[in-house]
Amino acid sequence: MGKESLSRLLQSWETHASKADDLTEMPISLYKSDIIRITALSHIYKLPEHEVIASLLHEALNELEATMPYIEGDKVIRVEDGEEIYEDIGPMPKYLEAQKDLLEAAG
Repeated sequence: MGKESLSRLLQSWETHASKADDLTEMPISLYKSDIIRITALSHIYKLPEHEVIASLLHEALNELEATMPYIEGDKVIRVEDGEEIYEDIGPMPKYLEAQKDLLEAAG
């Protein structure tokens, strides 16, 4: 085992530890068919079921945010390279505001 592989191992452990510190438990209800799929993933990848669920949910939320539609409003909010940029009146601004409020409330 070389120095580089030990360095990658340590980095992997650090990443895992920082993610584990950020996890919070919460009760959820799942469809039986989804529990079977999660358990199967848990078995083949040798991961705890809660890690599979957390990873899947995290990635789904990232993808959902990336696909939230931009709906152009009437108000110009800035000009970039001579092009007017209009406010987004779609769900993203409300979603980001709700996140901000929840983070502030959590302290």
